[in-house]
Amino acid sequence: MSVSGDASALLAQIQAHFAPQAPEILGVAVSGGSDSLALLVLLADWRRAGGPDLCAVTVDHGLRPEAADEAVRVARICADLGLPHDVLKWTGWDGRGNLQDRARRARYELMAEWAQAKGITHVALGHTADDQAETFLMRLAREAGVDGLAAMAPCRVIAGIAFCRPLLAVTRAALRAELRARNVGWSDDPSNEDTAYERVRARAVLAELAPLGITQEGLSRVARRLGDVRETLYTYASQAARDLVEVQTGDLVINPAGLATLPPEVARRLLLGALDWISGAGYGPRGRAMDDLMQAIGEGRDMTLHGCLICPRKSGVRITREWKAVEGLRVPAAEVWDGRWRIEGPDCPPGTEIAALGPEGLTACDERAQGGLPTASLMASPALWQGADLLAAPLVQPGGPWHARLIRDEEAYLASYLSH
Repeated sequence: MSVSGDASALLAQIQAHFAPQAPEILGVAVSGGSDSLALLVLLADWRRAGGPDLCAVTVDHGLRPEAADEAVRVARICADLGLPHDVLKWTGWDGRGNLQDRARRARYELMAEWAQAKGITHVALGHTADDQAETFLMRLAREAGVDGLAAMAPCRVIAGIAFCRPLLAVTRAALRAELRARNVGWSDDPSNEDTAYERVRARAVLAELAPLGITQEGLSRVARRLGDVRETLYTYASQAARDLVEVQTGDLVINPAGLATLPPEVARRLLLGALDWISGAGYGPRGRAMDDLMQAIGEGRDMTLHGCLICPRKSGVRITREWKAVEGLRVPAAEVWDGRWRIEGPDCPPGTEIAALGPEGLTACDERAQGGLPTASLMASPALWQGADLLAAPLVQPGGPWHARLIRDEEAYLASYLSH
């Protein structure tokens, strides 16, 4: 593969992304499309020049018959470059919900597990200025605020792995030109031409906007500036969390007087971070839902949102898990429940499960701990069950042999504001 004269400029942008200290080993996600393949060959150039060692990974969602062949082709290219390559297969689609969203989440989960197993801390992704601009237009159509319009972050930590986007300032056209110069072909997903998808329609709109001087590069720069604004707002929200929020056994209680004095955009992010920490969803509610929540808090009305119950009181705005959101969730006693609770203590009888305490479990408890949580919080708390029999409710009766430990603790909550 010959290297074009533009490769050094493209590579310089990648190196700048990882400055001042690149990881010793870097994962790279390669689908077989032009963007990720260009990233792969450029990173291989860097490796030969003394850059990080590389491990490539391809996720096959099993949704297109061509995907397996594309993964094989990526494997051949990696072999030619002398790079290790793994294929991860997703088989979790059950035909329900938003397919694209489910597939995206599964892709990151699989890659995070893969990276952890290999001791990789950073994984490079091939998102480009085109992706940034298309996302900007889609979010604009939904009347998004700063967070939505800021679109893709240069780096995002998921399950302890940093997913990096070093090509956000580079256009797809520049990457394809580089691949053509090297005589490297790529695979095109047929869905990229299907106007049933919003992103494809946004791509077509971008072409129409070009005569007005509205380009991928320009919109990408706007998104990056809004990203700086977003970072500033979350910095203020982080400080507000330290000053105004108390963690109470899995609940968050916000000082209402302090919350009322915050600028609305900072208050919004403080609440978004609280909802995400409790729900574990990894994303926040839409803007209009947050408008409704802020109005409800101002009026002193309880509200459920994002799997959480928000109760504004003079003593504090309490945010807890909504019982209905975990009503049917049951896992074996040794596993993590609701993504954030582990019950520790002596070995449990066979068949013991963790499930929400619920109203029946609360009724079955002999007494409540002095100064304990409100009823709504206790109903959504983890308890040990053997079939229909309650064995233990650690948050109601904390003096028993079993106790409940938060996996996502207070420091994780506070740190979450700085990971956007």
